Amino acid sequence: MHYGLGIDAGGTYTDAVILRGSDGRIVDSHKSFTTYPELEHGIKDVLDNLDPEYLKQVNLVSVSTTLSTNSLLEGTGTPVGLVVVGEHPHDEPYPTEHMIEIGGGHDPRGSEEFELDLSKLVHFARSTMDSVSAYAVSAIFSTRNPEHELRVKEFLTRETGLPVVCGHELTQALGAYERSVTAVLNAQLIPITYKFVNSVALDLQKRGIHARILMLKGDGSVYNIEDALEKPVETIFSGPAASLLGASYLAKEDTCAVIDVGGTSTDVAMLREGLPEISESGSVVGGWKTRVRAMKMETFANGGDSHIWVKDKKVNIGPRRVIPLCIAAEKYPDFIRSLKRNRILSRQMMDRHYQPTKFFVRTDYPAKGINEEEAELLSYINYEPVSINDLSDTSNVPPSNKLLDSLIQKRLVQAIGFTPTDALHVLKVYNQWNSHASDLGAFYLSKFSQMGKFEFCSLVRKMLAQNMGYGLMSFVYPHHPKEVIQDGVSGEYPAGYRMSVPTVLLGGPVKSYTQDFTSIIGGEVIVPEYAEVGNAIGALVGKGVKKVEMLIRAQSPDELDRNFYVFSPLGRHGVITYSEAVEHAIEVGKDIVLNYVERCGVSRKETEINVTSKTASPPDWTHAPLQTIITVMGVGNPLMVLKE
Repeated sequence: MHYGLGIDAGGTYTDAVILRGSDGRIVDSHKSFTTYPELEHGIKDVLDNLDPEYLKQVNLVSVSTTLSTNSLLEGTGTPVGLVVVGEHPHDEPYPTEHMIEIGGGHDPRGSEEFELDLSKLVHFARSTMDSVSAYAVSAIFSTRNPEHELRVKEFLTRETGLPVVCGHELTQALGAYERSVTAVLNAQLIPITYKFVNSVALDLQKRGIHARILMLKGDGSVYNIEDALEKPVETIFSGPAASLLGASYLAKEDTCAVIDVGGTSTDVAMLREGLPEISESGSVVGGWKTRVRAMKMETFANGGDSHIWVKDKKVNIGPRRVIPLCIAAEKYPDFIRSLKRNRILSRQMMDRHYQPTKFFVRTDYPAKGINEEEAELLSYINYEPVSINDLSDTSNVPPSNKLLDSLIQKRLVQAIGFTPTDALHVLKVYNQWNSHASDLGAFYLSKFSQMGKFEFCSLVRKMLAQNMGYGLMSFVYPHHPKEVIQDGVSGEYPAGYRMSVPTVLLGGPVKSYTQDFTSIIGGEVIVPEYAEVGNAIGALVGKGVKKVEMLIRAQSPDELDRNFYVFSPLGRHGVITYSEAVEHAIEVGKDIVLNYVERCGVSRKETEINVTSKTASPPDWTHAPLQTIITVMGVGNPLMVLKE
C-alpha cells in the first residue's frame, strides 16, 4: 500500500495529511504551530503527531506554503541587489533600495544593441554583498537573447558567492520592468523557501522516508523540489492555490467559490468545472505587478491572527498579524501575570502599537543590517514578552511606530495582541487555547470602545465575516466600486448579494464565522470535513503541468522567406527554412515539457502533450508568416505513482 503526504506551512499553522493511494481517502491529519525562524520545529511537531505506520509507507510528498505570499504582503523579504542592464523605461519604483543600471542590452531580434559594461559592477558588488542575501539581473530583451544577463550572473557569482537570479530564467514574457520586479521578488524568497524545503527534506530523511518531494505553484500545478529552490517566486500564492484544490477535493464540487481564512490573510478564488482561472498577464502581490503565472485570486491582509486595536472608540482590524493573547499565554508561563498588571494607557496615546494588549517578544533571527537606534531598542526586548508600557518606561530610545515596524519587518521581533481568534475564545465558540488571556484583553479594549466585553467580541467576529464577504464580492465583481461592494455586505441596506454557486470555507475555526457570513452572502455555504487542513490536501492533488512558448521570426526584415530565429527558454537558435524552425520549436518544447514532468515523477508515456501554433501574417501573404508562436503543453498526474 502506498500513501501520499501533503504539508502546508502557513503563517500560523503547519498542516499535514496522509492520503491513501488506493482510494484517495484521508487516513490521518494534524495541525501544529509554524515556528519562526526555526521552521524545522513546526515540521517535526506536525509529523510526530501522524501515525508512524502510515508515514513509513509514504512514497510521494507534496508541499505548499503561504510563507512566500506573507513575506511579500508584510514586506519582510530579505534584501536583494538588482542589476538593470540597458535603459528600462518606467515610472514605477523597484522593490529594492540596492540597485544599479549598467550599459548593455539587445534588440527585439536578439542582436546586441549596446555593448555590456561591467566596469561599475565591481564597486556595486563589494559595497552590497554584506547587506543583501541575493542578486537579481534584468536586461533589455533578455527573453530574445540572455547573453548579457548570464555574463552579469557569472560575474556576481564569482565576486560575491551569493545566489543570482536572471529575469529570463523566470519568464519568457516581454515587459522589462515587470520582469525585473519578478526577478527581485524571486531573489527575496530564496532564503525562506530554502529554509522551508530543507526543513521538510531533513525531517523526512531522519525518519527514513525516501519519497519524491514536490512543491505546489501558484497556478495549481506542482514542480520538482530542485526547481522550486531555483524559482521560489512561482510559489507566490501556492497556499491559496492549495486551498482552491483542497476545497474542491473535500467538498466534491467542481464549480464553487473558495474562501480560506488563515492567520495572516484571507484568500478568495473560484473554480469552474474543475478548472481554476489563470492570470496569464501575471499576478499582483504586495502591490507589485509580476510576470508570475498564478490562479486568479484575491488575497486580503485580514485573518484569524490579525491585530485588533482601538483608537478614538473605533475598532480596527489588521493589517499586521500578531500572536494571539490566548496562544501567547500557552507559550509564555508568566504572560498572564504581565497582562494583568499592565496599566491602562491614555486615550490620546493609543494607536496600533500603543494598546493595553500589545506586547513584543524577540525571535532567534540574526540581527543583521540594523542601525544604532534599532539595536538599542532591540536590547530591551527579550525572549519573554514585554508590554509597550514597560518598553516605553525602560528603553532609552522611544519605541516609535517606525522603529517597531522595522524590527518586525526584519523578523527580529514578533508582536503579541488581541485578535479575532481571541474574540472567538471569549464568545466560547472556539476553545483551543487560554481563554483567560483573551477575556482580559477583551475587557481592556472593550472599555476604550465603550462596549460590553461580549458585544465587543461579537463585533470583531462580524467584522471578519464582513471582510470575508467583501473579499468574495470584490473578486466576483472586479469592476464594481469598492464603496458599492462595502455597502452591499454591510447589512445596512435592504438589498445585498447572493451567490449562485456554493461557497466553500476553509481554515481552522472557520465554522465559527459561518452564521455571520451566510447572513451577509446568501446561497449555499459548505464547511467540509477536514476543512482545517484543506491546504495540505490541495498540495497533494496538484498535477504536473508545463507550458512552453517558442517564437519564430525571420532574422532580417528584408528577407522573410529564409533564415529564421527560434526564441525559446534555452536561448536563440538560427535555422534556414521555416519548416525547420517549426520542427525545432516543437522538438525543444516537447523536450522541456517531458523533462519537467519526469522530474515530477510522471513517466513520459503517461504525459499528455498538446501542441498549438498561432501565426501573424499580412493579408494575402504567400510566404512564411511574419511571426509564429508555438505552444507546447504537457499534463501528468504525480498521484498515479500511489496506485502502482
